[in-house]
Amino acid sequence: MRRSEINALILQTQDFFNDHHFILPEWSNWSEKEWQQNKELAAYLFHHQMGWDVTDFSSNDFYRRGLILFCLRNGIPNKQGEKMYAEKIMMVRENQETPLHYHKNKMEDIIVRGGGELIFEMYSVDAEGKKLDKKVEFYRDGIKETIAPGVPVHLKPGQSMTLTHRLMHRFYGAKGKGPVLVGEVSQVNDDNSDNYFYEPLGRFSDIIEDEAPRWLLWSDLSQYV
Repeated sequence: MRRSEINALILQTQDFFNDHHFILPEWSNWSEKEWQQNKELAAYLFHHQMGWDVTDFSSNDFYRRGLILFCLRNGIPNKQGEKMYAEKIMMVRENQETPLHYHKNKMEDIIVRGGGELIFEMYSVDAEGKKLDKKVEFYRDGIKETIAPGVPVHLKPGQSMTLTHRLMHRFYGAKGKGPVLVGEVSQVNDDNSDNYFYEPLGRFSDIIEDEAPRWLLWSDLSQYV
């Protein structure tokens, strides 16, 4: 992805969050100069994978396959005394896919907090991560449901679902419903090692620095560690 594209996407996402009265921490809008003056916080956020995260999953087509999110809080896996939970907020566009993947260590609740509808497709997997032709069980707002594998499940604003360990899933915004404000509450999140994709693809995008960053991604904060 180009840095100019990332800058434009974050600006659009900030406006979308503001329209839904979801206010981010003050440091979400800091410049590089401000981060240079707050290196201790930058290091903390980097180690906790907190802040802006933009990816096209190596597709080179963000609007077809991509995701922009902001991690608000998170622990560090397997570190004593750390938080055991994480929280994210996302903007998912119409027909914009987050591709099939599952987590071995993280259980999560996905909540539609506003905007359009979010569509999920889910599959059970075996120990090697292969899809199984068996019914899928999940909880929507605490109510247990059973569906055939891959059947689309629509979540409207106010609805949520629980994704258990090793439940393979993909999601995207419903066509004609507008972008979706999506929340995530989960066990500790580790995007470096706990995303298992059905296709061979990258969780993080290579960045072409065609202009200066207006906002730093959490991965950019490594320079202050």
